[in-house]
Amino acid sequence: MNTATARPCSEWELMLHGFVDNELDAAHSLQIERHIATCPHCAQQLESLKTLKQRIAQPGVHWRTPDHVRAQVLAAIAQEAAQPARVSAPRGFSALEFVRKWLFVPSLAALAASLFLVIGPMNDRSTVSDEVVASHVRSLLVDHLTDVATSDQHTVKPWFNGKIDFAPPVVDLVREGFPLAGGRVDYIGGRVVAALVYKRQSHVINLFVWPAQSDAAAATVRTASSRDGYNLENWQAGGLNFWAVSDGNADDLARFRDAFINRTSK
Repeated sequence: MNTATARPCSEWELMLHGFVDNELDAAHSLQIERHIATCPHCAQQLESLKTLKQRIAQPGVHWRTPDHVRAQVLAAIAQEAAQPARVSAPRGFSALEFVRKWLFVPSLAALAASLFLVIGPMNDRSTVSDEVVASHVRSLLVDHLTDVATSDQHTVKPWFNGKIDFAPPVVDLVREGFPLAGGRVDYIGGRVVAALVYKRQSHVINLFVWPAQSDAAAATVRTASSRDGYNLENWQAGGLNFWAVSDGNADDLARFRDAFINRTSK
């Protein structure tokens, strides 16, 4: 094979579509970020995809799925549905999850990329919970858990001064079984946020804090959820939005939430 005419980084190009739409998991996102940093070709391709996404997302732009693409998608789904041993689709399995699952299968990668472009006007498919989990995992993968590593709340709180435009409440919950480990700044939902790091035995709890869009000072609204094997607790209080995430026990995370709210409400 003539290597001079071979397409460079073809395997990475397949991942760019999922990366630009925030569809990759934290591990694959980290891999492609490192590759893009050293590959001008893929960096250029990424910029082209971002430009295309911006144009498609403009108001009034509508895309109709070409008949041949629609037929290919339906045929692929029918083929895989006929082979339950290869793919076990749980209840509530969405078309987007189907495409995501098969994104790295060579025979369907091109089809998946096409579907991303024609499924409708593009928008940001990620949710806050996706970004919270991704930031939590990334902090562990790249060994960047804290910018300021200390259990002293009186050191962590002033450390955020000048780095963010709000003052996050910082308390040490060692008596409740959740010692403070430090803090850092992170980036979620298009803005810089505070990340407070707590420990629960061998588990890490990342608590992300940023100003709430609505005035949440009068009442505390709490929700619990799980995503990709991680438990999450979300609440609003004092005009701030709080997201706690950990791979630890859901009951422990709920106790952490209650302990944090109790200490910061005094």
